[in-house]
Amino acid sequence: MTTAVKPYVLVLYYSRYGACRTMATHIARGIEQAGLEARVRTVPPVSAECEATAPAIPDEGHLYASQDDLRDCAGLVLGSPTRFGNMAAPMKYFLDSSSALWLSGALIGKPAAVFTSSNSLHGGQESTLLTMMLPLLHHGMMLLGLPYSHAELSSTTTGGTPYGASHVSGSNNRPPDNTELHLCRALGERVATTARALLNA
Repeated sequence: MTTAVKPYVLVLYYSRYGACRTMATHIARGIEQAGLEARVRTVPPVSAECEATAPAIPDEGHLYASQDDLRDCAGLVLGSPTRFGNMAAPMKYFLDSSSALWLSGALIGKPAAVFTSSNSLHGGQESTLLTMMLPLLHHGMMLLGLPYSHAELSSTTTGGTPYGASHVSGSNNRPPDNTELHLCRALGERVATTARALLNA
């Protein structure tokens, strides 16, 4: 007899310099403030060396995600740094391995959102968020952004978009500021609130 999985929202991210990891932590806080468990997971880096392998458990930080984490979630918040206007290769590699979930329809109807960090204000944040949405649409997920009822979207000079939470690190690798982190928590709360409503429907 299998035990039922307690509903959770998966916060799945890749981070190279720590900004996306910080954002994921605050998104998880928003999820938990809305009354659902947050399961925070990362993905291993990819290497041009064919022989290179990542350890099964990272040396530090969050555990690596499994396809089971993705399959069983009640909602998903996906995050990656911006790489030439697109998601980083490790996240794309993980998503490319989710064909079995697509075939089974495991993610259809579940809420999802995206977040990113870039070095510059015009470094491709919005295109990265949009490209991260594409595989989620193929999985049949329902995409959520940040509505303009969050006044910060109209006044921020750093990160924050209607497509999802974002951060601008600048050349000095600035950590996320209070506005950016507030929008991260708001995004997590929105996904969790929607997931709860769907679970209770």
